[in-house]
Formats: sequence, C-alpha cells, structure tokens
Amino acid sequence: MEGNYYPLLKWILLAPLAGFAVNGLFGRKFLGEKFGGLVGSLAILVSFIFAALTFSDLLNLPPEYRLLRDTLYTWISAGSFVVEAAFRFDPLSAVMALIVTGVSFLIHVYSIGYMKGDAGYNRYFAYLNLFVFFMLILVLADNPLLMFVGWEGVGLCSYLLIGFWYEDPEKASAGKKAFITNRVGDAGFLIGLMLLFGLLASQGFAAMDFASLEKNAPLLTSATALGIGAPTLICLLLFFGATGKSAQFPLYVWLPDAMAGPTPVSALIHAATMVTAGVYMLARLHFLYELAPRALEVVMLVGCFTAFFAAVIGLLQKDIKKVLAYSTVSQLGYMFMAAGAGAFSASIFHLATHAFFKALLFLAAGSVIHGMSGEQDMFKMGGLKKEMPFTFLLMAAGWLAIAGVPGLSGFYSKDLILEKVFEHGGPAVWAVGVLTAGLTAFYTTRLFILTFLRARRGQGHAHESPLTMTLPMAALAVLAVAGGFLLKDRLFIFLEPLAAHGGEHSPLAARLMMASVGAGLAGILLAFPLTLPDAAAFLKNSLSRLHGIVFRKFYVDEIYGLLVIRPLKLFSDRVLFSLVDAGLIDGVLVNGSARACYAAGRALKRAQSGRLDIYALVFALGVTAMLFWII
Repeated sequence: MEGNYYPLLKWILLAPLAGFAVNGLFGRKFLGEKFGGLVGSLAILVSFIFAALTFSDLLNLPPEYRLLRDTLYTWISAGSFVVEAAFRFDPLSAVMALIVTGVSFLIHVYSIGYMKGDAGYNRYFAYLNLFVFFMLILVLADNPLLMFVGWEGVGLCSYLLIGFWYEDPEKASAGKKAFITNRVGDAGFLIGLMLLFGLLASQGFAAMDFASLEKNAPLLTSATALGIGAPTLICLLLFFGATGKSAQFPLYVWLPDAMAGPTPVSALIHAATMVTAGVYMLARLHFLYELAPRALEVVMLVGCFTAFFAAVIGLLQKDIKKVLAYSTVSQLGYMFMAAGAGAFSASIFHLATHAFFKALLFLAAGSVIHGMSGEQDMFKMGGLKKEMPFTFLLMAAGWLAIAGVPGLSGFYSKDLILEKVFEHGGPAVWAVGVLTAGLTAFYTTRLFILTFLRARRGQGHAHESPLTMTLPMAALAVLAVAGGFLLKDRLFIFLEPLAAHGGEHSPLAARLMMASVGAGLAGILLAFPLTLPDAAAFLKNSLSRLHGIVFRKFYVDEIYGLLVIRPLKLFSDRVLFSLVDAGLIDGVLVNGSARACYAAGRALKRAQSGRLDIYALVFALGVTAMLFWII
C-alpha cells in the first residue's frame, strides 16, 4: 500500500520546531515571560490542530487505504540502499500523534503557571517544544532509521529537561544518569537495526520503509545470526533498546531519579511521550515480533517482573513524585505484558488511558508541591482537602482511574491486558498481574490519604493553584474518567490490523474481570487502616528487615554501583587512561616520537663539526658502501 500523498503532514512537526526556534533564539530578549509561554503553547496547539485535521481526512478513507505519506527528500542514497526523510500517518501513528500533541498542549498551558518567575522560563519552553518535535518524528517516521532520529532526539531533550536546574549537582547528575542509561539501551537498538538491514540486503531487498519491511520480513525466518534465529535476535536487541527508553528492568533506574526535573516535565516524559516510545516501537514492528514467539515471551516476562517489582518499591516511597515514578515503571510493565501476549492493540489502549490519568496525577502532584512551596515529602503534608479543594477532586479522579475502579479509564485497559495475558501467558503471569493491580490500588490510595485526608504534620499553609494549572488538570480528569469508555470499542476498530491481536474478549472475561476488580478494591480498602500511624509503625517494626530492603529499593542502585559503575571507573582509570591514553598514546606515540626526533637531532648535531677532513671521510665511506652494494 503506497499511501496517499499528504503535503500538510509536515506541518504537524514544523509547528513545535518553530516554537523552539522562536523561544530559543528570541524568547528571553524579545518575548520575555509574558509571551514565551504563550508562543510555546500555541506552537503545540497548532500541531494538535493539524494532527486533528489529518486524522479527520484519514477517517474519510476506506479502512484498507488509511495511510497518508509526505516525503521531504532523499536522506541517504548509497547504491541500492535508499532512505527517504518521509512521514506516515496511519491509524497507529494517528493515535500517538493525537495523544502526544493533545496531552503536551495541556502540559504547556499548565507550565505557564507552574514555571512563573523561573530564570530559565523561555529556555524551558524551547526545550519542551523541541522535545515534542522529536517525539513526533519518532511516531510519524516512515522508516526505522528516521524513527531512530526521533528516538535519540527525545533522549537528548530528556537530558536537558531533567537537568533543567543544572546549578544543583543532584539534578544535573539525574540528567546525566538518564542520558547514559538510555545510551546503553540505544546501543542494542542500533545493532538490531543494522542486523535487520544487513540480512534483508543480503536477500536483495534494500527498501527500509515500514511497508516494505512488513512485506519482506518473512524472508528472515530461515536466517540465523550467532546461532539464533534472526527474527528472535533482532527483536531481542530492539527490545533491549525499549527497556532503556521505556524504563523496564534492568534499565529502569534512570526514571525515578528523573523526578529531579520540573514536575510538568515529569508529566510530559513519564505519561504520554518518551517512556511510551518502546511500546510504540513494538506495536509498529508487530509483524517482526510475530515471527519471534520466543522474543515475545521474553517481553511478557520482563514486563511482568518490572510491573510487580516497581509496584512493591512504590509501596514505601515518601516523595510524592517518586511514588508516581515507580507507578509509571509498573504501568509500562503492563503495556509490555500485553505486547508480549500478542495483544498489541491492548497495549496501545493502556498507553492512551495511562497518558490521561498519569499526566493528571503528575500535574496534581505538581499542584500540591506548588501549593506547599516546594515540599514533596507526603509525611509533611495532610489536610489539603480543605485548602486545595479543586486539586483534591481532580487528583481523586486520577487515583480512582489508576486503581481500576469500574467505569473509569484504567479499569477498561488494565482489565483487557490481564485477560489477554491469561489467554497467552498462563495463570502464573496473570496472577502476578492481578497482585500488581492490588498493589497499585494500595500505594495510590496511600498517596491520596497522606496528602489530602490525614491530619497535617508539617508547618505552613497551602494554597490552591491558579487557573492556568487547574484547567489543564480538569481536561485530563474528564479523559481519565470517560476516556476508557469512549475508546474501548472504537479504538480496536480503528487500529486494524492490530485489533486482531487484542480487541476481542474471551469466554472467561467476566470471571477474570471480577478477580482484577476485587484485587483493586482490596488494595483501596486495605490502604485506609494500614496507613494509620499506629498500624504503619507496627508493620514497620514487625517486618523491619523487609521494610528496610523495600524502602531502599532492593539496593539496585548500590548493586549497580558495586558491580558495574565502580569496575568501569577502575578499568577506565587504570587501563584506558593510565595504560592506553597516558601510557601508549601520549607516552609512546606522541611524546615518544617527539623524544626520538629530539635524540636524533642531538646525534646529528654532533656530526656537524665544521671539519672538512671528517666530511670528506664520511663522503668516501658512503661512496664505498654504495659501490660495494652495487657490485
């Protein structure tokens, strides 16, 4: 399917790029704080409008012809290998583009109030616009290489945004940790792409757009690499890249530390955009993963473990943003569980609903932090129901949605994932998923109780946030409440052919739903008595060793520091620097060659004595030697 040429498609990307240029080049001097946020927000609004208009035109096409393309130019041309800078707008990229631009616009508007008075106000909006630009490249790219440009671009922007307040060493370090951890995963992603291109080229196919890849992917079934089936190895390498970008075990460690950035950044990166890139990549390349059932099993098991592991850590966090960070890691695990079960449309469904309620929860947490003058410790909060009534109601919508209360968005998508996992992953994986659902309901209820319902422990007075912050939260609250119901059937019809991998219900759906809903309600009900000070103190003392392990996040960062970071630093210092750099390169090749030339010059200097008899003797000896060699 060639797709219809659609020249307006590029404007979805150009609007945020223009916003980045205006704020980045002229913002501080000409726009100032008054217009900088307005320009940044309008750029994303224009992008959303173009995405919505393109979506409308896409709906007017017959389902089998729903593909719009826009080619800018030939990017790479090397013999038969040609890669175009081209974009595609099909049902999958349409859903992603609308989520990215829609949620990002609300976060931009929220940021106008949240970042007011910050010295880097215009720089902040420039970074946000650039981030959205690269994210749109990622989801609209027509080939994996262009998608990789967006993939790396959002990694760069996440570094800039997480370490936005770089004057603080802790925040700067968090940005570096996110950047380096993602580069580890991206190395696997890039190797997977090279292997994919190389094997297909050896079969005589050099076209790398997604339509050609889907057509030619079955040729890989007979190929092997390193003794492993080519599809399996390629899919595992690509998934390793996804574990970095989408914060799955073992490369999830950057995301909790990324809370060092401004709270709207947390909502943008950890709700609807960058962290969902790995899920989108698997859905985009579903035709390749369907050729590698072993790789899908790995995806499902890693997602299952990550979902449970992060949920357990989230139980005892004190920082309101850290709770939501581990919640994001856990919910991304759910999405990978669905993809690993072959239910790609179910993973995209949860991606959409998660964007609504998790963005709402982060923005509500930011409203609390703003109202509490920067305080993030939940044990110093409490009683905010009266002081921040709008934030209280809006966060309640997000809390009930993520807890899986029937009728709200999280209920529909999470329930469908557990159903598909039961069908294709077995009872054990399903049981872990249900237990994780109960833990999710518990720690989000604990967050809500400590923040709004319990008596205040800290000092000071809280205040409600301005309309620029509460109105975007209200829009997300509507989506968190009604989004699942509105999308549950329409999305699967629209996402053909992905809908064939997750839209239908099994005969056991009702019983499985009762189990998952029961787990969620149990988590909510248990949180109320167990968060009482006496009960919490009793559990902490009774399970002190286990409490310490969970509270310190299973010492994963310490283990990485001992087994990975410290040996790498030691190897870099003792071998790469001392022996290779200072010893071989500087000592032998650079300084050694200089010393050799200097010594040769000193030796030759002695030969320049000025005595003609010595010169004549040397000349005669040279002539004699030449004659001897010739004869």
